[in-house]
Amino acid sequence: MAEYLMGIDAGTGSVRVALFDFRGQNRAYAVAEYGTTYPKNGWAEQSDYEWFEALKKAIPECIKKAGIAADNIAAITCDATTNTLVYLDENDTSVRPPILWMDVRATEEASFIDTIREEYDATKFYKPGFRADTMVPKCMWVKKNEPENWAKTKTIMEFEDWLNWKLTGRKTVSMSVAAFRWNYDDKNGGYPVDFYNAVGLDDVVDKFPEPVLKVGEVVGNISAEAAEIFGLSKKTVVVEGTADCNACMFGVGGVRPNGMTLIGGTSTCLLGLSEEEFHVDGVNGTYPNCMYDGTSLLEGGQTAAGSILTWFKNNLLPAAWMQEAVNRNMNIYDLITEKASSVPIGCDGLVMMDYFQGNRAPYADSKARGMFWGLSIGTTPAHLARAVYEGVAYGANHCIVSMKKAGYDVKEIYACGGLAQSDFWMQMHADIIGVPMYTTIESQSAGCLGDCIIAAVGVGIYPNFWEAADSMIRVDKEYIPNMEAHKEYQFYMERYMETWPQMKEIVHKTVDHNNKK
Repeated sequence: MAEYLMGIDAGTGSVRVALFDFRGQNRAYAVAEYGTTYPKNGWAEQSDYEWFEALKKAIPECIKKAGIAADNIAAITCDATTNTLVYLDENDTSVRPPILWMDVRATEEASFIDTIREEYDATKFYKPGFRADTMVPKCMWVKKNEPENWAKTKTIMEFEDWLNWKLTGRKTVSMSVAAFRWNYDDKNGGYPVDFYNAVGLDDVVDKFPEPVLKVGEVVGNISAEAAEIFGLSKKTVVVEGTADCNACMFGVGGVRPNGMTLIGGTSTCLLGLSEEEFHVDGVNGTYPNCMYDGTSLLEGGQTAAGSILTWFKNNLLPAAWMQEAVNRNMNIYDLITEKASSVPIGCDGLVMMDYFQGNRAPYADSKARGMFWGLSIGTTPAHLARAVYEGVAYGANHCIVSMKKAGYDVKEIYACGGLAQSDFWMQMHADIIGVPMYTTIESQSAGCLGDCIIAAVGVGIYPNFWEAADSMIRVDKEYIPNMEAHKEYQFYMERYMETWPQMKEIVHKTVDHNNKK
């Protein structure tokens, strides 16, 4: 009898493959990277050839590390970044590079949707503005600007669907991803054809694979071709998964209503499950039956988070800090944290806005951009570093504030991703938000574990997601908010929230001007 489950977590910069046993013990882990290109300001593309090569490396490596036979893997579930769209021709070859989730080239298309939003129920999932990074505006952009590619396109699929296709040979649509990003409404007829027609995508549904599968449904067995290429067994079943962030939610135990999960990596996602459906400004969603029937997913998040710290390291890091890290044999990020922690709360009046790649929530503004304000002659690199940490935490809290206004009261947060590796940053989030934060043992492979939880339910090892989560997840650390620090942060939090409404018009004019070049 097979004793293991495999999770394949395709993120922004790499694919992570892990094997877990049925009790959630990590047996092996492998990673393979792929690149991103940025042809223009606000654009981001990847290569499906690089994805495939990464899979060919990571899957066999993981199996080899575990020291098991391939037919000892009962099931595989995949997750991937969403709004990462693949356009295939009749020969199943990409007609253009896949457009990555963070790509916001379709700003004008999203703005057009906002002019007709009151006429179509499907726009209710994105308030106050329609997101330029989602499927509909991106497809509008391709059809308008690359009509030859649009005409060649026979199949449009998400990265998640592409992974399942490569493993099984079967083209399907993840209902979870469609609900999350395609305005699919399981409760009201599925695809919003009237809305698609209104924005000029009258032929888009014909390009979608026909089967629409829910989380936990069986896609199929590993194909003979995939078994040969990846070293897998044709006996292994592939179970339908979800978005990478949603898989992480499952992987830290956010499977019950009224919880909250923060996934902090290149970007952040804040996700909860509500038994009540609601649609309000400042909160994306709620997406009906997105994870399982009877619940709706609500979403906040930031388009740039950890990527801003990487930007600081790559562009503003003093040479003396790099040399100091070498001399002290320190990880450079540990040194940045040390320098930032020497600066008081509020950075002596320096505030960073984290909208480096637009704003995902609460404004859903693809033309938003980041900034530092409050600079003085006394500002040091350490101030800038701390301002990065604080600005990202303020952005997360702004999403939480919007959720609370909608009636979704967050009492505790489970976190995972690169951000969760930093005790300093986690404690800062807890202090700013004012609620306890927790990480789990498998925090850095939460997506893969979430996939395996889904797979375990899909093949009947556990009867439901919450029983699987209870059996396979263990808490590692807790961060209790310092309420004195929370009180001090509130002044700066309020200044942060006041900033964008006053800067919006100026930044929009500048972005529009630069986009014309």
